[in-house]
Amino acid sequence: MAQTRDLELVIHHVLAGLGHGIHAGRERGAGVEFSEYRAYAPGDEWRRVDWKLMARADRYFVREAERDSHVATWLWLDATASMAEPSREINGVDKLWFARTVLACVAAIAQRQGDAFGLVICTDGKVEFTQASRGPRQLQRVLAALAKAKPEGQLPSAEVLKSNLHFARAPSMIFAASDFLDWPSPLSEVLLRLRNMRHDVRLLTLRTQAEVDASFKSGAGYRDPERDDGLHRIGNADRAYYKQQSRAHFDAVAGSCRQNNIVHYEARIEQPLGGVLRGWLQLAGALAK
Repeated sequence: MAQTRDLELVIHHVLAGLGHGIHAGRERGAGVEFSEYRAYAPGDEWRRVDWKLMARADRYFVREAERDSHVATWLWLDATASMAEPSREINGVDKLWFARTVLACVAAIAQRQGDAFGLVICTDGKVEFTQASRGPRQLQRVLAALAKAKPEGQLPSAEVLKSNLHFARAPSMIFAASDFLDWPSPLSEVLLRLRNMRHDVRLLTLRTQAEVDASFKSGAGYRDPERDDGLHRIGNADRAYYKQQSRAHFDAVAGSCRQNNIVHYEARIEQPLGGVLRGWLQLAGALAK
């Protein structure tokens, strides 16, 4: 309960600083008959933007007619062992804390908008579900599940993940937070499959500042928490090679997302959480094919 209350306090603080106009994914209708203009929101199709009005007003507006929304928002949390990687600059912050907190904020936004939302947690070779629903009680269920998540084991196998795609029968928005150190992986394979099924998939890649600039202590030992392949030591001579290989890996992740029309946002866990949330949500949504 204490961890859930902590999440609620962070959500209140972060969302208070975001202001208005951030939407997690309510579906809007293009309609048959024109109804009204409204401000562009993340997830809207670019083909519905009125470019002439944008040129006059210097803001994006969308033409639409109202229709019922049946698009659920799914939060997808990587809670495997590698997500325990801590910040070396901010005490008490690790990848899992950042991922669960930013997803909790997305859940709170979805709840405020009246959207249905659910949670998928990948941990210790298993998939844990909180079925999609609406309302304040659903938010409490999702926050409780997020707060209980611990960084354990490896990702589920591709077979386990695919057998749990029953939630994906209807169009949805999927917000997935991970370090994506494994790519391709069973998780990336399933996310690409969901995108091919016409879901709007948005990925948040989380790294530490030390991982980005290789600012590990010289001679520091490193053991992959998800593989039993011994202890590795990083010396000064290894830094340039590490940075080159690391950047190549995450460039490949970003390139795969672009190729498959998946929204991708990379952030460091030392960055202000509100700024990361805003940047992730403000990226253009998946384009209609």
